[in-house]
Amino acid sequence: MRSPPPLDLCLTATAYAWPWADLIAQLKFHQQAGWARPLGQLMMSAPWVEDTLTQADWVLPIPLSAERLAERGYNQSLLLARQLSASKTAPGLLLRTRHTPAQRTLPRAERLANLTGAFAIDPLRISEIRGQRLVLVDDVMTSGASLHTAAQVLRQAGAAHISAVVLARTEADEA
Repeated sequence: MRSPPPLDLCLTATAYAWPWADLIAQLKFHQQAGWARPLGQLMMSAPWVEDTLTQADWVLPIPLSAERLAERGYNQSLLLARQLSASKTAPGLLLRTRHTPAQRTLPRAERLANLTGAFAIDPLRISEIRGQRLVLVDDVMTSGASLHTAAQVLRQAGAAHISAVVLARTEADEA
């Protein structure tokens, strides 16, 4: 392929529907970090997730901007990543370089444009990416723009294999 997709594999635990959407909102927007453990267990129970994590060198949560982190008090993707594999989770390897408007309010084309240049690798740790098997972790996948943009940055840095493990995926007609 001349331009292969940035993700080699994307695994999802559940559809973004009731009751999961409500529980994710509690975790993400209502400072109820306690939901990370049971939701992480749900992610771990999805087919192939355990094997994917075993094969990974690093587990990377999708980072939040400083503004969004201050607003929420924590990164929900980091909490989920730690539930999946605390020993392999590397929160400072993939960085958010700038604040962007919330993705959930934008159509796909605008989501992609919104994220251009929004991710980078810690320049002092770029050698930790080359040739490695990485797993990106996010709470919700709608269009895939965040995961694809982050994966492109990791691929350009020489990652050998990039998977994503996502808690919930919206239906195609919702994206």
